[in-house]
Amino acid sequence: MITRLLVANRGEIARRVFASCRALGIGTVAVFSDADAGAPHVAEADRAVRLPGVASAATYLNTGAIVAAALAAGADAVHPGYGFLSEDPGLARAVIGAGLTWVGPPPEAMAAMALKVQARQRAVAARVPVLPELDPATVTRFPVLVKASAGGGGRGMRAVYDRAGLPTAIESARREAEAAFGDGTVFCEPLLTGARHIEVQVLADDAGTVWALTERDCSVQRRYAKVIEETPSPAVGPALRDRLAAAAAALARQVGYRGAGTVEFLVGTSGTGEAEEFYFLEFNTRLQVEHPVTELLHGIDLVAWQLNIAAGEPLPAEPPAAAGHAIEARLYAEDPADGYRPDAGPVHVFEVPDVDVRFGLPAGFTPAARPEAPVLRLDAGVRAGSTVPPHYDAMLAKVITWAPDRSRAVRRLSAALAGTRVAGPATNLGLLGSVLADPGFARHGADTSLLAGFDLAGTAPGPDQVWLAAAAAALAGAAANRRDATVAPGVPAGWRNVSSRPQSGSFDGPYGRVDVWYRWDRTGRLSLAAPPDGAAPGDDTGGASGDDLPSVTTAAPEQVTLEVAGVRYRFTVTSAADRVWVHSPLGAVRLTALPRLPVPTAATESGSLRAPMPGSVVKVISAPGRPVAAGEVVLVLEAMKMEHEITAPAAGVLAELRVSQGTQVNAGDVLAIVAEAASADGRTE
Repeated sequence: MITRLLVANRGEIARRVFASCRALGIGTVAVFSDADAGAPHVAEADRAVRLPGVASAATYLNTGAIVAAALAAGADAVHPGYGFLSEDPGLARAVIGAGLTWVGPPPEAMAAMALKVQARQRAVAARVPVLPELDPATVTRFPVLVKASAGGGGRGMRAVYDRAGLPTAIESARREAEAAFGDGTVFCEPLLTGARHIEVQVLADDAGTVWALTERDCSVQRRYAKVIEETPSPAVGPALRDRLAAAAAALARQVGYRGAGTVEFLVGTSGTGEAEEFYFLEFNTRLQVEHPVTELLHGIDLVAWQLNIAAGEPLPAEPPAAAGHAIEARLYAEDPADGYRPDAGPVHVFEVPDVDVRFGLPAGFTPAARPEAPVLRLDAGVRAGSTVPPHYDAMLAKVITWAPDRSRAVRRLSAALAGTRVAGPATNLGLLGSVLADPGFARHGADTSLLAGFDLAGTAPGPDQVWLAAAAAALAGAAANRRDATVAPGVPAGWRNVSSRPQSGSFDGPYGRVDVWYRWDRTGRLSLAAPPDGAAPGDDTGGASGDDLPSVTTAAPEQVTLEVAGVRYRFTVTSAADRVWVHSPLGAVRLTALPRLPVPTAATESGSLRAPMPGSVVKVISAPGRPVAAGEVVLVLEAMKMEHEITAPAAGVLAELRVSQGTQVNAGDVLAIVAEAASADGRTE
């Protein structure tokens, strides 16, 4: 029996495993880096062991430190979670060698599937179809996909459409795979466009029983990392479902698998969207991020079964029947409209409304009974007061729904996301809502190309929405100042015997500076006002004149109600230092409050390239004195396990380079300076 379990991971998956442990009466041990000392998974464990440092290599990728932590805390078993070392047979062997129970597949099965090149060979042996493997040095037909042999999650993958782009893609994929998984081996395969990413959850025991559960559709992806997953796939019919399940089970048996794993396929579709042929992609020898949709569809606890199988318990001959539909959205700390730039920092508010259950199944829930009411589940790695560090994956949470049919599951998820409030790092909430509302997705889901052609700018708030949010923020700020007043608190702020110039609040938003004018009346009520005569250029009211300004229904420090063209909207305002987050039925907006009297600061050199987020410089491409074209890559920054290209904003000359490979930088640091190029007669151009 397992009595105390260490989870060799962090964040949401550690909390998820702990939830099943509590239900089974198993003690829990967390490990944490210095960056995660205050993380929720640490507070929820019975015991916790520090892994000194913040870098993954020194902490969550440190096999010796993890095994030592398990022994020090008195754990008798180790669960790897997903990511980090979860698919490393070396960790499994080290755990078993230390006399501990490994909650995962046999190391031999992991080794067989750990590298995609060898995994493809085992798939062929099991008569599972595969795409041809291409040697990067001899590729002649395009497009191709460069893939890292180790790991997953979209790291080390690059699409290449011509020979000119192949060397750079190979180098970048190798570098990213080496940083994430410690193995830079890559290979190529044909890029199958318009396909679906379909996977099958398998569960196997020591007695030879293998469950191949209902397929999951994971086709909505950015940078080859999944964003939305659902089960069953709207593109898979009964005949193909049986073939996929049979292929997954055959491969699991071929490698002597035990525990939970996922066999992934690329499924081609016809012109009508109906799935046809399929090809093996990889076998993930671990629990998947998207496992909650399978749990809700079948009414099972996959983590509990991992623990039971590791303790020697056999599976029943058949799995519980599937019923209804489940769908999951991954909430990331990133800005899709800014190239999916990841973000980090403190989380001041984290609220998902009307959650039925966290990290598991509702009490008494049986999907086969087809309850009428949809279920909303939340698996989150953060909560209010958490800090998102810049060193690890950008996923904050997963919002999951189950309903008797797909349309109701999508509607329930859409409503949950629309009501979600996150005051902290940038998120992809707007993108998730836009995908769920997309007519094509609503009809039959999506293939893997959906986000490649998506209007990401359309997922960001529009100018009018930003102005209304700024108006709410200004009014909330005025109400907060009055509430906190220490002098004449009973007198409305800004009240004058004679009508005077209105007061203003100024913000920096997605479209630049926004100024909002307002005034107090004799009764202490706030109203919006038109810019006074002589207002500075750029002061505006978002296109509204004095006659059609929104009316202020209520104004409190955290909540403002505005009436626009006869419709009332409630805005919730959260402030921390100079940052302001405004949530409303129109969407979420992040603003920066501008001081009334700015403090002089040192001017930044013209042409400065700043770090958009904290990270590490992994490659310097250009050199001082070298001409650069507009959009040319100057250096590459690694942050939150992904690479980000820093490009020249305009043509010129790289006048100065302030970093080198390996330099750690903070958000806003000047990395390089691009100067205007001089013509032959000495003039700049």
